[in-house]
Amino acid sequence: MKTLLIAATHAELGSTIAHFSLDPQLPFQTHEKFDLLITGVGMTATAFALGRFVSAEHSLLLNLGIAGAFNDAIPLGSLVRVDRDKFSELGAEDEGTFLSLEQLGFGAAEFSTHNRRSYPMADQLPAAAGITVNTVHGCAQSITQVLAREQRAEQLVESMEGAAVFYAAQQLQIDCLQVRAISNKVERRNRETWQIGAAVRALNEWAIAFLSNS
Repeated sequence: MKTLLIAATHAELGSTIAHFSLDPQLPFQTHEKFDLLITGVGMTATAFALGRFVSAEHSLLLNLGIAGAFNDAIPLGSLVRVDRDKFSELGAEDEGTFLSLEQLGFGAAEFSTHNRRSYPMADQLPAAAGITVNTVHGCAQSITQVLAREQRAEQLVESMEGAAVFYAAQQLQIDCLQVRAISNKVERRNRETWQIGAAVRALNEWAIAFLSNS
């Protein structure tokens, strides 16, 4: 049984790809310790790639990437383990009220990890709640609306892929981990404050250690 390592872009896993002598351009490739899947950005690309490449050989879906944090309590450049994620925009508007998929009676849009095995290196990371979005937030009004809807606002991070991986893992009954490196605060868009380099370095250091010892 193997781990399927999943990321949206090659750039997020550049050092890991180099460390294990993988091709920096191929979307899917095999190593003796794991398989690597680069899906492309967004939940649609992620869902398509997972549907194409996940196999019965995979016992763990490991989703790695950068993310934005809604709270200063999560430092830039640090790592978090996302234990719950949701399609936060999937629902309906009723004037000023957002109705979730659950409220509409159309099923679940929120997913949690329920792994059969323990993963100590991941368990040691601070837990976070995730939202998966089509449009990353950069407007004070929309950020306020999101935080008003979320129960774990102090631990909240956002990505464009995480919930799609969680959904696939639940449907296939495969273990799943999502580890995110915090590259920016979710605020009015301000690229000068981003710490993408530090986040990517931390993410790859963790990934190399995890995969080497799996």
